Amino acid sequence: MSRYDVVVVGLGGAGSSAAFHLSAAGLKVLGLEQFGPLHDRGSSHGRTRIYRTAYFEGEAYVPLVRRAQQLWHELQGFARERIIQRTGGLTLGRPDGPTVRGARRSAAAFALPHEMLSPEEVRARFPQFSIRGSEVGLWDPDAGVLFPENCLRAHAAGAAERGAELHYGEAVTRWSARSGSVEVDTKAGNYRARSLVLTAGPWTPSVVSDLALPLTVERQFVFWFPPSDPDLYRPGRMPVFLWDARPEAETYGIPDLGDGVKVGSWKGKVAPTPEEADRSLREEDAEPVRAFVRERLPGLVPRETESISCLYTNSPDHHFLVGPHPRHPNVVVVSACSGHGFKFTSVLGEIVSRLLAGEEVPQELSPFDPGRFQSGTEGRRRRE
Repeated sequence: MSRYDVVVVGLGGAGSSAAFHLSAAGLKVLGLEQFGPLHDRGSSHGRTRIYRTAYFEGEAYVPLVRRAQQLWHELQGFARERIIQRTGGLTLGRPDGPTVRGARRSAAAFALPHEMLSPEEVRARFPQFSIRGSEVGLWDPDAGVLFPENCLRAHAAGAAERGAELHYGEAVTRWSARSGSVEVDTKAGNYRARSLVLTAGPWTPSVVSDLALPLTVERQFVFWFPPSDPDLYRPGRMPVFLWDARPEAETYGIPDLGDGVKVGSWKGKVAPTPEEADRSLREEDAEPVRAFVRERLPGLVPRETESISCLYTNSPDHHFLVGPHPRHPNVVVVSACSGHGFKFTSVLGEIVSRLLAGEEVPQELSPFDPGRFQSGTEGRRRRE
């Protein structure tokens, strides 16, 4: 039976970051991943991800995302590949809508660099976007793009260089915890450690089935569309964007980094389990996004050149789960839920390391307590 200080279950965005920070703290770390490195079965792939600081989802996220941004830049100094690229970001919508209003509130609360743009200013500065009526824009100059596969590679390489053992293709079949120790079984072996970190993404409901967490898994698609004028859609001319133009779901996009403009939305089809998610693209998945492109991004050819699927793990209040297991203080649960979590994974790994070093749970994590659903209460919904 092999012994470690910490076992990390799941080596996606949060898990690879946790292994990186825990091993940097001098701990003997084992990482277990049921699939191969950089797999496309979960939530940490897709070539590019948006990061932003004027965070409409809630002011509690702003200190975390600012620290995450610092850590991504630090990782860039270690990595051999591009990790982060600033493009600026534009939040678009009605001035009284939840997206613009929430982003403006967060920016004001933390004195973040930002600029409110009138409809005329949006049209003049960003002709890529066809806004309507009174829609305005919030300019976030510090927003940009992360490259998730490169982020995972860098975190995993850094963890391995610091002595972490990373086992791919090794699924966990059982775990148990008692005071001061945990035991983890896989088909390949049995492992003991002082602590356990559960970063299982869409598999979180089954990995912590004892909590009966009310999480749902949604299958999402993202698309790449070719521009008719490529120069207008490159970074430096086009920012990343978030737009509540569609009442049923926000739409987001990333400028052309060589594959076309990436466009997706926060609305997908619920799957009973990750294994049962239907990954085949259907017309009902693609046509709403094509219609958005036709109407709001008229300089793009409204026929995608490529699409990929990913999974969102949604909590009822659309906030994360980060903190100790309610009954096992040496087990930390991390789920960066609801489609807006990858940008935080650098700081979540650092937080895991601090928690297992015996630090108090930071106040900013109180809305993310994994035990908050045990009483049947739910926080406010993200889009209210």
